[in-house]
Amino acid sequence: MDKTPSLPAAFGQAMRGLSDPFAAMRREMERLFQDMGAGSPLPAGFVSPKVDVAETGAGLEIHAELPGVKAEEISLDLTDGVLTLKAERAEERREEDKEKRWHIVERSSGAFIRRFALPFAAKEEEISAAFDNGVLKVTIPRAAPEPKPQRRIEITSGG
Repeated sequence: MDKTPSLPAAFGQAMRGLSDPFAAMRREMERLFQDMGAGSPLPAGFVSPKVDVAETGAGLEIHAELPGVKAEEISLDLTDGVLTLKAERAEERREEDKEKRWHIVERSSGAFIRRFALPFAAKEEEISAAFDNGVLKVTIPRAAPEPKPQRRIEITSGG
């Protein structure tokens, strides 16, 4: 009979005495993301919203999850074919609240910005946006393509 431990058993033996490797990996990943956030316009810990972008025959639809953000905290504009979404979520906890001792704070606050280059010319006057249950839906209709005149190209001989 073989006395060699199976792979899961060997892994368990190797990991004895060490802290949870997944917790250590998570701490290291969080540290890396915080370091990357230093010096950027996004505050460390505040992640830009999750978005779905779909192109249809009529245009483009963007859905952005903005939990905890109020409609008046959202800014949306279009400049030179680039749609810019900005929002700021205020921090709810107060440092001066002496009766609370925070143990875990995972909900982030701060400002973010997302930009989307449009893949086509838009009917800018018909762009619409609606905000419901923390989801922003932006509809960008496609402009009719401008007809391009046919250009005859002269062919010369002899080169």
